Amino acid sequence: MKALCWTGVGKVSVEDVPEPRPLNRQDAVVKVTASSVCGSDLHLLDGYMPTMMAGDVIGHEFVGEVVEVGPDVRERRVGERVAVCSIIGCGRCRYCRDQLWSLCDNTNPDPGFLETMNGHATAGIFGYSHALGGFAGSHAEYVRVPYADVNAFPVPEGVPDSSAVFASDAVPTGWMGADLAEVRPGDVVAVWGCGGVGQMAALAARTMGAERVIAIDRFPERLAMTAREIGVETLDYRKVDVLDALKEMTGGRGPDACIEAVGMESHGTGAQYAYDRVKQAMRLQTDRGLSLRQAVHACRKGGTVSVLGVFVGVVDKFPMGAVMNKGLTLRGAQQHGHRYIPMILERMAGGELDASHLLTHPMPLEDGPRGYELFKTKEDGCVRVVFTP
Repeated sequence: MKALCWTGVGKVSVEDVPEPRPLNRQDAVVKVTASSVCGSDLHLLDGYMPTMMAGDVIGHEFVGEVVEVGPDVRERRVGERVAVCSIIGCGRCRYCRDQLWSLCDNTNPDPGFLETMNGHATAGIFGYSHALGGFAGSHAEYVRVPYADVNAFPVPEGVPDSSAVFASDAVPTGWMGADLAEVRPGDVVAVWGCGGVGQMAALAARTMGAERVIAIDRFPERLAMTAREIGVETLDYRKVDVLDALKEMTGGRGPDACIEAVGMESHGTGAQYAYDRVKQAMRLQTDRGLSLRQAVHACRKGGTVSVLGVFVGVVDKFPMGAVMNKGLTLRGAQQHGHRYIPMILERMAGGELDASHLLTHPMPLEDGPRGYELFKTKEDGCVRVVFTP
């Protein structure tokens, strides 16, 4: 079958790879009908995520049709249309039972790297390096789905692939960001990043009753889309000092919750951004933390900072003094998508939620290298590329 493979830093190509088959009794094979790029994929392309190997199939956000099931699969059936969570859970360990799905104890078969780096390993993720299990990703014609009863969710009739594909990762990740921030009616919420996840975090915060939501980015097309489709205020960080602007907009108090949806390659302006770029290039730090620092400094006393952007290691000059002295709550995780996906699909079916506006560039899988180039450079107003095998 055809699949989009990582072939080196900055390089992807469409290759012929073996079709997957069930390896365990609880596996299913899904024929992919739509697979989206994600901002965290760029960390793979840019060489910041260790343990990638040439030939690895990338991609983790997808929808498709079940074509084969193992003998112990009870809930899913051949012919069923499903959205598959990017995070792979077992459904049985303590963390899965506690709805902390991305912390699953059993789905990462190669935990050594993360145990050394972070103290503990976390769950497996489709198409996201051998540190996260070495699972083949979704930019392919077929994908093996472990623990299919747990990780594949039936898509209701009438929900198109153009929206359902984002129920796999972008929407639940954004929703989790607002949930971890404990957004309440009347809150002011600031969101760093107007990509797919940032927009969904802003939508979730608004849905949870936030009085004001302020989204921060630098691309005019993304800022305009966020204002138009999500109905929130926006700031262009190239034109304003973000911290000053947020203070002015909140009467000097600061947002009640700050959601960081950018991650380890955050951009910015000024000397601090230049410093981060140099240190990351020299591997003196693994992650650029400009947007995270801003979120901590902007948040009101006693507020919550929710981290959705992917970080893999260490951030220099992290303002721990501000976290402690302002009494902030700092929360983060890879998405616990299984908590939210059924609710999200139900809202999509009921017409309450439509994420299809994120799909700006539909493409055949054969155009995968071009799609990632557009996505990385943000050319032509690209927010999300979705591949159809």
